[in-house]
Amino acid sequence: MAEMHSNRRAFTSGMASLLLWPAFLAPVRAQQLERSNLKLGVANKAHLYYLPVTIAERRGHFRDYGLAIAMSDFKGGGQAFDALLAGSVDIAAGAYEHTLRAQAMGQDVRAVIELGRFPGVVLAVGKDRSFKSFADLKDLKIGVTAPNSSSHFFVLYLMAKAGLMPSDASFVGVGGGERAVEAMKTGEIDAISNLDPVITRLQRDGAIRIVVDSRLPRVNYGIFGGTNPAAVLYARQEFIAANPAAIQALANAFYKTLRWIATATTDEIVDTVPVEYFLGDRAIYVKALKANLLIYSRTGIISRQGMNSALKMMATFDPDLLDKKIDLQRTFDDRFIKRAAVLFDDPTNSDLELDERRPELDLSSFRD
Repeated sequence: MAEMHSNRRAFTSGMASLLLWPAFLAPVRAQQLERSNLKLGVANKAHLYYLPVTIAERRGHFRDYGLAIAMSDFKGGGQAFDALLAGSVDIAAGAYEHTLRAQAMGQDVRAVIELGRFPGVVLAVGKDRSFKSFADLKDLKIGVTAPNSSSHFFVLYLMAKAGLMPSDASFVGVGGGERAVEAMKTGEIDAISNLDPVITRLQRDGAIRIVVDSRLPRVNYGIFGGTNPAAVLYARQEFIAANPAAIQALANAFYKTLRWIATATTDEIVDTVPVEYFLGDRAIYVKALKANLLIYSRTGIISRQGMNSALKMMATFDPDLLDKKIDLQRTFDDRFIKRAAVLFDDPTNSDLELDERRPELDLSSFRD
């Protein structure tokens, strides 16, 4: 907890340095939004992975910036991604890896703000199952939230590190709620790759033994060598180009949310989310939240190291990414988060487009 409080204080003080960052677009408050009604796709919104989405919605941060958001909650991140490509949602909150997959498919999809700097995914096996290495995942039935989700990508990467192929295990989509809990407790699955509060509930019930816990920064640095971008807000480039003021408003709302999460008390956060997120026990959710507070982005910026880490991870098991030249610069449009940082501290500044200040941040070496 000492480390947690220290990091949260560091977040607050560190944000002051962002005042040096430039503005790239005309001020949102002085500019009419191209559209105020937007459709947002998310997956398993009750997961702590998507806490910033819930907080922004419940605290009225979208409304603060003139937006009305209609949300579609899918069973998995892959479905939200497919919905974005099909045009049934305008933007999506999901794993950064989807921007890489999109480019490999010839689609121009870009993130505009990072919500999570660590995945927060946990791999666990049944409490009585022998497990010595990732090679022991062979022939297991593994529960993931859904195919092509962050929880699925995570376990595929761990398998690849052990020399296993995706076909060496079978995967079952169990969602992110009671269904996932019951699948593990009844023995329907042998192992589970999932997020909180599901993992904390299974821990409380003594049903699992954790083998990899990416809620912990040191584990991420051991596995990935640093941060590994998790949830981001992403959209098709043509939509971003056609609606820059609306995208800026979204970035502003989520940046405000990240700032609030960094300074709010545990009780304030828990009191904000719907009680149905608690999996029947508020104490479980409180414990889960405390285990996840370090996963959220401090700046909204995806570091170059994080981009490289995500690409390296995906390329270990996805041949489409291994064989394609991915332009990482085209996976993240950082203009909006840079300006959101300035606007947050100076919302009445109507001359931001004339601001000659320049960022001193070297994204090739930046560590969130």
